[in-house]
Amino acid sequence: ACFAGTGNDVLCMDIDEDKIRKLSQGVIPIYEPGLEELVKRNMHEARLDFTTDLGAAVERSDVLFLCLPTPQANDGSADLSRVLGVVERIADLIKGPKVLVSKSTVPVGTADKIKQIMAERGHADVDVVSNPEFLKEGAAIQDSMKPDRIIVGTSSRRAADIMNELYAPFVRTGNPVMIMDERSAEMTKYAANAILATKITFMNEMANLCTMTGADVDWVRKGIGSDPRIGQQFLFPGVGYGGSCFPKDVKALINTAHEYDYEFEILKAVDNVNERQKAIMAEKVKRHFVGKLKDKTIAIWGLAFKPNTDDLREAPSITIIRTLLEAGATIHAHDPVANEGARAIFGDRIKLFKNYDDSIEGTDAVVVVTEWNEFRRPDFDRMKSLMRTHVIFDGRNIYSPSLLEKLGFAYYGIGRGRQ
Repeated sequence: ACFAGTGNDVLCMDIDEDKIRKLSQGVIPIYEPGLEELVKRNMHEARLDFTTDLGAAVERSDVLFLCLPTPQANDGSADLSRVLGVVERIADLIKGPKVLVSKSTVPVGTADKIKQIMAERGHADVDVVSNPEFLKEGAAIQDSMKPDRIIVGTSSRRAADIMNELYAPFVRTGNPVMIMDERSAEMTKYAANAILATKITFMNEMANLCTMTGADVDWVRKGIGSDPRIGQQFLFPGVGYGGSCFPKDVKALINTAHEYDYEFEILKAVDNVNERQKAIMAEKVKRHFVGKLKDKTIAIWGLAFKPNTDDLREAPSITIIRTLLEAGATIHAHDPVANEGARAIFGDRIKLFKNYDDSIEGTDAVVVVTEWNEFRRPDFDRMKSLMRTHVIFDGRNIYSPSLLEKLGFAYYGIGRGRQ
């Protein structure tokens, strides 16, 4: 949609007929702020279209972007079957020079495999590019239109020139387009996600230690974040990271290292700690109620793995809810956009509510899992009148412990003193 918005003719192809039909009607299958308006505008101006015909997409396009899923295989590696399967189909259809761009998150060496397929089919005039994406869910349009950097991995000068031209409208303020080799581009994507996941997990470990020692992780975060070598981003402790990128990519990089007989010990620790962190709020709930949850009703605020998305992949809320259900609790839940996704996972095992006020009526505790803005300043007096007992488990440290305790709530955060 952003490429279309800068004057390019864009044709989106997928084999899912229902998805393409809905997109052709302007119905967006994911929640992403601003995307629906952008898509509809570019469709109206005839720069954006949708099809299920791969042959037409290949024939009409100068540049072909592979935006395919690379799900995690059982051994933790990235499953490339869909990417390479589509490449083989494209190889049967291509006639003449094209630029074939891998946008999917793929292991090091994938571009070489794509080149090999093209060479075996006699397509010496097809240039292969690795162009990893660095979009944040919930801010994807901003990240597309004003990227921090563009990574282009290619050994082709022609392809590099085309990619520079394509991205020129997005980097007018001077943010760089970095041209490098394909393997370095592929590794850059994994390295970026791995180091961000490591920062999150380090702060979660620090928060757990703060809980034991009586220190306040908020002060620790501010103290170290003021160091420009560290920075303030990704230092907020919580209930672990989720989503479609960090969990999968950390495991994939661990697997890539293993394939080269190298054990990436720090990332294995990051992965293990993150899985443990997802259950930390459920364990706090169980301790508070001394393990007796069979007659307790717990409200879960926030289901998506982060605000401004409906993505539930690897979301900490799933681990928390499953742990509390296994302990016998009744679960009420609310998310501004992810309720339907949760319904598909849990069915009638939990009760979903359209607003957060209704979700807490008659409950014994509230667990804040996702820091949606609407959860930041609730009417605490109204909450007290609706809840049966007054306990808040703040998985994102968005409330003031002293204020809530003054209002008569028992408060549990992440790393905010002995809890």
